[in-house]
Amino acid sequence: MNRDEIISGIRTALPTLLSALPFAILLGAVSSNMGLSIGEILLMNMTVYAGASQLVGIELFKHDIAPWLVVVSIFAVNFRHILYSAALAAHIEHFNLGQKIAALFVLVDPQFAESLKRAESGKKLSFTWYMSFGLTFYITWQITAVIGAVFGKFVGDPRALGLDVLLTVYFLGLVLGFRNKDNWLPTVVASAVASTAAWHFVGSPWHVSIGAVAGIAVAAALPLKARPQLEATPEAA
Repeated sequence: MNRDEIISGIRTALPTLLSALPFAILLGAVSSNMGLSIGEILLMNMTVYAGASQLVGIELFKHDIAPWLVVVSIFAVNFRHILYSAALAAHIEHFNLGQKIAALFVLVDPQFAESLKRAESGKKLSFTWYMSFGLTFYITWQITAVIGAVFGKFVGDPRALGLDVLLTVYFLGLVLGFRNKDNWLPTVVASAVASTAAWHFVGSPWHVSIGAVAGIAVAAALPLKARPQLEATPEAA
C-alpha cells in the first residue's frame, strides 16, 4: 500500500469536505426533525450514502405514498450516478471485481469529480488513492450527519433559515469545476433550461433526470474542439 497515495487521497478530500459537510449537517437535522432516531439516521447514511436522494426519500416518507413510488423517485435523483460510473469505467479497468464494487459504493459527486480530474490530468487512478479519498469522505459524512441530528432540534426548521440552499450551492461548485471542458456552457444551459421546465410541468424529482438527459443530448450533438497534433520528428519516428 503506497503511503504517498493515501496522503494524497486524504488531502484531496479535505477541500471538498468544506463544501459538503454543511449539507451533511442539514441532512442530519432534517432527518431528526422528521422523527428518525440517531441510530436510524446513522444506519441510513451508512447503507444508502447518497445525500440528495436521502432528502427526497425523507420528504416522501412523511406522506402516504406507495413504496414503489419512493424507490422510483430516488432512482430518478440518482440517475446521474449511472453516468458517473460510465465516465469512470475506462479509468478503473485495472481494479479487480471486489475493488470495483467498493469503488462504486463510495462513488458520490465529489468522488467522481476529483477522480475524473486526476485521471484526465495523466495521473494513474489507483485504488489506494481512490479509497483514501472515498473513506475520508464517507467517515466524515457519518459523523457530521449525526452532529446535525443532535443539534438539529435546536435549529428548528432548517428551511426557515434558508439552509436548504446549501444543496444548490454544493452542486454549483461541482459543475463549475468542469468549466474548462469542451462545450461546458451550452451543455449546462441546456440542462438548466430543461430541468427548470420539467420542474414546472412534470414535477420533482423527475426534473433531475430530464435535465441530465437534455445535457447529454446537447453534449453528444456538439463537436469537440480540434486538438493540436504534434508533428513527428526524426527522433520520434
